Amino acid sequence: MSLSEGKHDEDQARQWLRAIIEAAEAGLSPSLATMKLADYGEANMSLALRGLELKTHDPYLSGWRQRVVPALGHLPVRMITNGAVDRTVQNWIADGHSRSTVKNTIAVLVRVMEQAVRDGLIKVNPARVTGWQKLYKQAEDELLDPRALALPDWETLVRPAEALVAASHDRYRGWGEVVLFAACTAARIGEVSGCRVGDIDTTRWIWTVRRQTTPAPGGLTDKGTKGKRARKVPIIEEIRPLVAQRLLSAGPEPDARLFTGPRGGRISTAVLRDATHWDKVGTKLGYEHLRRHDLRHTGLTWFADAGVQVHVLRRIAGHGSLTTTQRYLHPDVHKITAAGAALTAHLSALRAPRSLPSPITITR
Repeated sequence: MSLSEGKHDEDQARQWLRAIIEAAEAGLSPSLATMKLADYGEANMSLALRGLELKTHDPYLSGWRQRVVPALGHLPVRMITNGAVDRTVQNWIADGHSRSTVKNTIAVLVRVMEQAVRDGLIKVNPARVTGWQKLYKQAEDELLDPRALALPDWETLVRPAEALVAASHDRYRGWGEVVLFAACTAARIGEVSGCRVGDIDTTRWIWTVRRQTTPAPGGLTDKGTKGKRARKVPIIEEIRPLVAQRLLSAGPEPDARLFTGPRGGRISTAVLRDATHWDKVGTKLGYEHLRRHDLRHTGLTWFADAGVQVHVLRRIAGHGSLTTTQRYLHPDVHKITAAGAALTAHLSALRAPRSLPSPITITR
């Protein structure tokens, strides 16, 4: 166990003990003080939803089961903070859920936590987050112009990768390798975490993306890709030595993970952020707006600029819509101008009068 991980466990133990002491002072039983959100919601959902129209129950309950419980259900109610909820909402937005889905999911969480306030379990409702609509607008802007979020070149990518390693505990090289691999394969961090030895074809240097790591009750779990279908991604020469070394370290077992944390655990965007002090490092380097998902934007932008055809780029990205893929294409003004000139030349040729054949002279 590393020093940072040991300190994290100690902090959690202190929070747990503090919750029990505060609960005892408030006249609550220890079991209620440490009740997990999933259990509390299941026991009190009818009270939380009272007064709502029946047609609202289904979207609320769907949000609870599919998003709240996997993300926060494993935490005791008294240990859920405003910051934890805020980060969770950001993840829902980043995962591409619609505005109404996020709104309904937050609403049911607010109601359950409000019931906890009425029960005296907590004093303030931590689920009443503000500003998420602005985050959603930012996500919408990102979809409209993802190229603006991409790093410009290889050297610019290597710089933060090395800085993140330097900022991590014990300078764990794996964090930098995750950053390079994610950017060069245009993959999500969860997909990088889900990569196994058997997914890598070193003969053709192709990665078959089959799964991703996502939050679940009790921690992290693996499930299918966001598009629910496997896809193939090329492994470029720049990262082949890195991948080859990871394969040697992981061993011959096909199900062994290619990328893990320093203790062999699963990686998530939150784990990468916290372990590398991502926000602090990014600000120091002048990349204060760089997020983990922007590594995917970087890769897709590079592929597009390299001239990869849009239908191939779509397969690499795993996009359901061609429109999404087209946003990565370079709006090259010179090419657009040249296309216009070519069309003009073509139309001019069609308009030009056709020359008549020369008259045939008959000689006697």
